[in-house]
Amino acid sequence: MTFLRRTIFKSGAGAAAAIALAGTAPVMVAASTAAVSDYASAPTRYLEIGGRKLSYRRVGTGKPLVLFNRFRGTLDTWDPLFIDSLTGEGFEVITFDYSGLGLSTGARSYDPPALVKDARELILGLGLKDVAIGGWSLGGIVAQIYLAMFGAEVTHVVLIGTTPPGQLVKPAEQLFYDAAAKPGVDLDQFTTVFFEPVDEGSRKASAQSFKRIFSRTKDRSPDVDAEWAIAQIGTAPRNPAFPVDDILLMLKHTAVPILHLGGDHDIIFPVENWYALNGQLPTLHLVTYPRAGHGPQHQYPVEAASQIAAFVRATPLS
Repeated sequence: MTFLRRTIFKSGAGAAAAIALAGTAPVMVAASTAAVSDYASAPTRYLEIGGRKLSYRRVGTGKPLVLFNRFRGTLDTWDPLFIDSLTGEGFEVITFDYSGLGLSTGARSYDPPALVKDARELILGLGLKDVAIGGWSLGGIVAQIYLAMFGAEVTHVVLIGTTPPGQLVKPAEQLFYDAAAKPGVDLDQFTTVFFEPVDEGSRKASAQSFKRIFSRTKDRSPDVDAEWAIAQIGTAPRNPAFPVDDILLMLKHTAVPILHLGGDHDIIFPVENWYALNGQLPTLHLVTYPRAGHGPQHQYPVEAASQIAAFVRATPLS
């Protein structure tokens, strides 16, 4: 995804000045007294900040892991089995809708600094400490910027199906843009974008994940409008997709452990672009799942959660 045609990270990591967090302190929200462990039935909560409401859900107990969502993602585009597997590994998982999308109010935007602002204010507003962050696709770009700005407060970064900054050795496929522009969601589109349609096992995993995602029938977060969304990123691949040299420089010098989970055939953010940086990113761990696409954590939800937990346990922040 090429963010953004009009205001494409004009100040790189210096976007801190652009975000400035509006100079508004979030209202602190008391922690829930009862832990919820089932994501499919977890209640939606709201954080009021800056004249808007950020919708979020939190499940499990243990180390907080805040997940930043994908393009057209909402609270209900995460596979419940993946989230529940993370809570089973000892995480408290927090998911949320970006401003103006899903159940959140406010101005909608896919400008990454605005999404970083949402994440920052949610983390502060919930009073989270010793926090790990995770980002899928677009959310992985947001997580990298968050790390550049607030790395001293982050213990681990988990990236899923996302892109590194800079020139790519393998750009996206047009297929992604064609499929992502379709309104609504159906199983064929879901399989094309997030799985490996030519593989029978991946297609079966897609059908199972699709069923789990739509098992929630009440209090669902509404879909993101496809026409608006595709207008934000364009209709064709561009290289680089994430043109911020300052972020790449940060990745080359950070001490924060980073894990990237990818599929071996990701049609939007090919995992080959991470392997091209071998030897340059001192804290990066790479895991690639076979016969998988843009949503490896949905094809391998239990394995992905286990891998994330093992990574966090084995890599204390130095």
